[in-house]
Amino acid sequence: MASWVLSECGLRPLPKIYPKPRTGFSSNNPLKIKISPVSPVYSDLKSISCCSNSRERKWEVKVSAPARVATPSPIEEDNNDNGVFEGFNPGAPPPFKLADIKNAIPKHCWVKNPWKSMSYVVRDIVVVFGLAATAAYFNNWLVWPLYWIAQGTMFWALFVLGHDCGHGSFSNNPKLNSVVGHLLHSSILVPYHGWRISHRTHHQNHGHVENDESWHPMSEKLYNSMDYLSKKLRFTVPFPLLAYPIYLWTRSPGKSGSHYNPDSDLFTPNEKNDVLTSTACWSAMVALLVGLSFAMGPMQVLKLYGIPYAIYVMWLDLVTYLHHHGHDDKLPWYRGEEWSYLRGGLTTLDRDYGWINNIHHDIGTHVIHHLFPQIPHYHLIEATEAAKPVLGQYYREPKKSGPFPLYLFDVLVKSFKKDHYVSDTGDIVYYQADPNL
Repeated sequence: MASWVLSECGLRPLPKIYPKPRTGFSSNNPLKIKISPVSPVYSDLKSISCCSNSRERKWEVKVSAPARVATPSPIEEDNNDNGVFEGFNPGAPPPFKLADIKNAIPKHCWVKNPWKSMSYVVRDIVVVFGLAATAAYFNNWLVWPLYWIAQGTMFWALFVLGHDCGHGSFSNNPKLNSVVGHLLHSSILVPYHGWRISHRTHHQNHGHVENDESWHPMSEKLYNSMDYLSKKLRFTVPFPLLAYPIYLWTRSPGKSGSHYNPDSDLFTPNEKNDVLTSTACWSAMVALLVGLSFAMGPMQVLKLYGIPYAIYVMWLDLVTYLHHHGHDDKLPWYRGEEWSYLRGGLTTLDRDYGWINNIHHDIGTHVIHHLFPQIPHYHLIEATEAAKPVLGQYYREPKKSGPFPLYLFDVLVKSFKKDHYVSDTGDIVYYQADPNL
């Protein structure tokens, strides 16, 4: 059926679109497929000019036509589990630039309100102490499990606010960001500056196989060098959900250094004092917990703090992992010249957490956060909605959650069963599964 475009000059037929993929197959990397994001329709449409440049457009012919012509998507010929696609190819260069997304976001979404940010801090701290006081008052084994889940979730909320301080989206005042960030993160045993610097590395290299910092894929060679027990622990729930404290001490497999050591490869010489300051604050919190153990008894501290801390660590690992893994369609990871900040950021995923969205400050709106971490969390939903028309199919709408995001555990388990390693070669690679694991 012919397609028509409506212009002020009348109806004209659209030229036929013949997507012409670039050749990009390599014998060493059958997954590396490059597609030109620009369709001949653009050059052909330039010849369809209107008769008037007037701002007032009067449509004299009433026909049923789309409000706009959709941006053509990169096309592939096949579809299988190795990252070869029929229809939309998420590994193809997008037909838009980072500036196009930025320009679509309303200007007020970039405004940071320190008073509003501080109101969330006050809210969360009041809830944390209120939960602890309630649990200690009742001191009942029917109450404790509910307390552990609720308080662990609130510890995670405190982390997210400290995370905003690290990005500078909390306020425009670096000193305020640092003070609040240290108070929040030290209280949950995170070395603020050490984490902030490594997390900056994660954002600057998101989607890069080797240079990414958080939950990046293992190469096939590194994976094969691991013993069976190490593989089993890494990909069997719940063990990966307890990885964060270990990561802070030793980083990810294949990387060396510690978030507590100022001489680590993570840091530059001029960041040494920052790291030392954060490690001192972390040590002070450990000393406080030890003191409380003598004053209240270790079992009481375990119930009030230790178990909620473990729940919070699980939240952190669950959320950070599923923002980069677990989509129904395979998503690319990049190396070399194929990687760019934009393409890497477009591999991130939004997630819906039901009632938890507001509690953990809408961290589930992760795509726009990764591309523009300066946007405050309370503007992320609006910014995402504004950017969707530009992102098109490069934005993957999250599955709607019930009040509690229990469905994510199934997504997590499925991902651990199939997302094991990526090829040692190729600049665009996809996760592969070890059938023996």
